[in-house]
Amino acid sequence: MTIGIDKVKMSNKNIRKIRSIITIIIIILFWEYASQTELVRKSILPAPSTIVKTFFTMISSGELMGHIGISILRVLEGFLIGAILAIIVGILCGLYKKVEDYLSLLIGFLRPIPVLAWTPLLILWLGIDEASKVALIAIGTFWTVLLNVVSGIKGTDKKLMEVTSMLEKDKRTLLLKVILPSALPSIFTGLRSGIDMAWRSVVGAEMIAASKGIGFLITYAREISQPDVMIVGMICIGIIGILIEKLLAFCERHLLKWNISIIEN
Repeated sequence: MTIGIDKVKMSNKNIRKIRSIITIIIIILFWEYASQTELVRKSILPAPSTIVKTFFTMISSGELMGHIGISILRVLEGFLIGAILAIIVGILCGLYKKVEDYLSLLIGFLRPIPVLAWTPLLILWLGIDEASKVALIAIGTFWTVLLNVVSGIKGTDKKLMEVTSMLEKDKRTLLLKVILPSALPSIFTGLRSGIDMAWRSVVGAEMIAASKGIGFLITYAREISQPDVMIVGMICIGIIGILIEKLLAFCERHLLKWNISIIEN
């Protein structure tokens, strides 16, 4: 019976994927038709076939991979810094009420400030080199991950904590075997949202002050009227975002299995 249900679920999942692919194919076909018949000016929206040619030309020249590599490196650096700090602060706020009390007003004041609003100040403090861009990405990542970490820790099953307390387990055991495993799904939700924000931040930073990167590529292409290059840059951002999302989902599935084994032990 269980095998039959699993097959039905897999079948439904495949059907949903096929539907989403069909939507993309229809859009591309209509887009190509509109461009070739000049319903839309090619100078504004080039045909998909033109964009594909531009993509492979930039790949073969190495230009595109150079910009992508720089952006990925910036994202990874900023994301790791922001996520690690957010997890540490989130754990402290979730576990200790006094820490949350001391930081609540500061967090409430700083969190609504748009990430790009920090750009002029960071450039003034850190210059236009890598440090300001990495710092901007770290800020964008920090708030998204922090809120999910705090939410996950506060959502820990009180009964599990009571049982651990009754068994006279120390705080380290409580944290590693009860609180963190319970908060792991929420933490991963924060990480997945955080990497999305990290990409938004790096593109914004590169559009304002950079000589390399996907954001710079898009901005420079706009200045010299190359919409096909702009769209190639946007497509690359989308593809990389999907790949990173899949990677985090893969890690989440495996860590949640480890999570269950920890709770059972």
